[in-house]
Amino acid sequence: MKTTWTVEFLNDAVEAEFLCIPKDLQARLVRITDLIESYGLENLGMPYVRHLQDKLWEIRGKGKSGIARALYIAVVGRRVIILRVFVKKTQKTPPGEIILAVSRMKEIDHG
Repeated sequence: MKTTWTVEFLNDAVEAEFLCIPKDLQARLVRITDLIESYGLENLGMPYVRHLQDKLWEIRGKGKSGIARALYIAVVGRRVIILRVFVKKTQKTPPGEIILAVSRMKEIDHG
């Protein structure tokens, strides 16, 4: 049996970002993380997840309140670590959000 995936926040700050977005968007992101944990990240693609750059990917949530993104990295041991959660206001993911996620990535022990 193959090991399942786990999805976790990098730290309390990222979890707080998640808790600040509207409830319907929280629910949408949770639904997608449940899909990752149930079916495996390798079996999900658009519209749920999309590659951004290098090791950085995004979970794509959409609801009545707008569009949310959770930027993440997949690490050894089938772990998805969420680095940044925000409500998207523009067509493209803002460069500042990517820079923030990349800087947070440095805190991870890639095991």
